[in-house]
Amino acid sequence: MKENKKGKVYLIGAGPGDAGLLTVRGAEIIQSAETAVYDRLVGKDILKLIPETAELINVGKNAGNHPVPQHEINKILLEKALEGKTVVRIKGGDSFVFGRGGEELELLEQNGIEFEVVPGITSSLSAPAYAGIPVTHRDYCSSVHIITGHSKENKPLNIDFESLVKLNGTLIFMMSVSTLGQIAEGLINAGMDKDMPAAIIENGTRPEQRKFVSTISDIADVAEQNKVISPAVFAVGKVCGLSERFDWFSKLPLKGVKIAVTRAANNASKLSRKLAELGADITEYPCISIKPIKTDVVLPLENSNSIIFTSANGVEQFFNQLFECNKDIRALYNKKIYCVGSQTAKSLKQYGIIADFVPTVYDGYHLATELIENNIIEPNEKILIVKPVNTSGELTEVFDKNNVKYEQLTVYETEYTDNPDIDIHACDYFTFTSASCVNSFIESAGKRYTKEDFKQIKAVCIGNQTAAAAEQYGMQIFIANEASLDSMAEKLIELSRG
Repeated sequence: MKENKKGKVYLIGAGPGDAGLLTVRGAEIIQSAETAVYDRLVGKDILKLIPETAELINVGKNAGNHPVPQHEINKILLEKALEGKTVVRIKGGDSFVFGRGGEELELLEQNGIEFEVVPGITSSLSAPAYAGIPVTHRDYCSSVHIITGHSKENKPLNIDFESLVKLNGTLIFMMSVSTLGQIAEGLINAGMDKDMPAAIIENGTRPEQRKFVSTISDIADVAEQNKVISPAVFAVGKVCGLSERFDWFSKLPLKGVKIAVTRAANNASKLSRKLAELGADITEYPCISIKPIKTDVVLPLENSNSIIFTSANGVEQFFNQLFECNKDIRALYNKKIYCVGSQTAKSLKQYGIIADFVPTVYDGYHLATELIENNIIEPNEKILIVKPVNTSGELTEVFDKNNVKYEQLTVYETEYTDNPDIDIHACDYFTFTSASCVNSFIESAGKRYTKEDFKQIKAVCIGNQTAAAAEQYGMQIFIANEASLDSMAEKLIELSRG
């Protein structure tokens, strides 16, 4: 009888929460998982990398609350590996920096299971960095020390405070919210200056990050007054006094602004990433999905001498189908290319093509009107319009009135998607990039909310048609100056500044 092949376990340090801090190697392995075992502190954007086909096992692990005990987690990893699975164990921070990674490997090693460790960025260093605190600085200290502020089985702290004080370096205490007062008292009793700068950083590197800088004698009271909760990093040392000067994260223009992104799931990440880089707290609530409509793009392409792209999705679907026909961009040789807006032109450029014309106002009416008024369309020009199902007829209406010849090629349609509940009152702004996003949002959220609730929504819309759809439901409307994601981001910054 053939022996079953054993699987392999990958121990991945997922970093402190910001998906941008996940290592390239970590991302590659997560996307190959057959079984994924993950903790509470793993960022939601990182969990999205797990294949839909993978078995998901949430082992929780909150401070003082372990719904799945550590020994059970160890057994899960072993059992799944013995099933021959590629097991990805995803842990917040770094697995070997107070992450119990060593404990999880012991049982695997004893049973001959192959494993690999992928280090992660530990919150002990990254949280202070996002709070403007360099853990080492030649003018202030020459060492940094990472200490757990949490004892095993809640026993008394076993910390040599006198030795730590003598080191005269930066001290970083992990898992220390509940023992903050004990640590501060222990350091002061061991001879530390009661005015030594100290900082507590909650949810480090995440949009909801909070930091509080004080002195070692007052930091416990400050944390209690501000109801600091886990996860939090406690830093002590002269470098904490640099926080105000070097704090770049708190100064991001959308820091902590809660924004719901309603774009199609395959496109949401573009806008989400742009806003997250500006500090926003993003909730993705994709209201539509893009469904390709299979068609032969070659014949109408051959019969046309110019092409109009009405959306970025249209560009993507057109080229996908062109490639399926075993054709490439050479099929567009000697054809003029027109785009409805800058976002569509940007998508086109990714395929190595620069649009010949983009209107001053990004919509179908202005595209058609400006093409005609500027004599860009030549007599007898045959235009192919690449479009989705049921789009606005403004473009073709202008062409019909001016006897412009055209053919339409429908390459995709948008479908409404049903989403889990969203607390619309917890979001500062909602972004809408099309009228269909608005209508689908209403259909989904309308099962729980009323028109009176929708009146409270601050809707940032990409253009006038989208705004008109949102206005029908009484939303508070804000329109981007240009129909582009960059302009939407600029509008959100403008609004957040008041």
